[in-house]
Amino acid sequence: MQSRLTPGQTRWGEKRYHSLDWFLRNRFGEKVYRIALNGGMTCPNRDGHIGTGGCIFCSAMGSGDFAGDVLLPIRTQLENGKKELQSKRPVQSYIAYFQAFTNTYAPVEYLEKIFTEALGDPDVKALSVATRPDCLGDDVVGLLGRLNSIRPVWVELGLQTIHPATAQMIRRGYDLPVFDCAVRRLRRAGIDVIVHVILFLPGETEEDMLKTIDYLNRCDIQGIKLQLLHVLRGTDLADVYEREPFHVPDQDEYIRTLARCVSHLRPDIVIHRLTGDGPKDLLIAPLWTGAKRTVLNRFHQYMKENDIWQGKEYHG
Repeated sequence: MQSRLTPGQTRWGEKRYHSLDWFLRNRFGEKVYRIALNGGMTCPNRDGHIGTGGCIFCSAMGSGDFAGDVLLPIRTQLENGKKELQSKRPVQSYIAYFQAFTNTYAPVEYLEKIFTEALGDPDVKALSVATRPDCLGDDVVGLLGRLNSIRPVWVELGLQTIHPATAQMIRRGYDLPVFDCAVRRLRRAGIDVIVHVILFLPGETEEDMLKTIDYLNRCDIQGIKLQLLHVLRGTDLADVYEREPFHVPDQDEYIRTLARCVSHLRPDIVIHRLTGDGPKDLLIAPLWTGAKRTVLNRFHQYMKENDIWQGKEYHG
């Protein structure tokens, strides 16, 4: 098959989408790796401020199952992360990724301390902070804006879906206008915004997922993480799945749907994730996600065989 490439696609190298790897190599001149950190925070959806159970899919570690040891200082977590990465490959540059729980849910003085500690490492090229849109007070946004003048700061917002019924079912705990407001305020401060989206949430159709993508195309966001829903032991979602199993896609269905989402995605948005690999000791379904490299290879092959690229179906 003769591929019909758009002029803009060639700038992404071999991949048919705007990959994080391509973006980082062009931004920093080299490959850059994330080190997942734990800043010792919790979440308003767990401590009673909004709720106590957290989002229905969230593990006991608050999506930070691969993050550093909370008992260790940030500097030590970074050093441990470096050693682990360097044991596998030559690595010199890193993203300090505050991943576990809600990483702006603390007094601004504490946030300044741990974020500054991370940026004090000369090998850290950028700071990435995962949080909720309802945990971004003016003082926090101001801090992130100041730090962004030192090195790039990215804020990752857990949206998951634009659909109110699904958001209520997963106990997200905030309405869509809260997300919209957070994006505008972060962008006014010059901060890049990355949005988390979960595909195949219970009850959502492929068209529902595409509506979420289309909505985000109209938002001033710079990156996206596309994640298949994982059913993990110890979560309320696992209890729901055991009582009344909902549809979980096989690998082929996920790849087809993912490709449609990418084809609808605005071409300038950087794709930070296309799948995930939940902790193997917690993962109930879908088990095929454990072979992450295989999934990505099959996705790349599917995109090529079907002449699909990011933005092919985007009409902005």
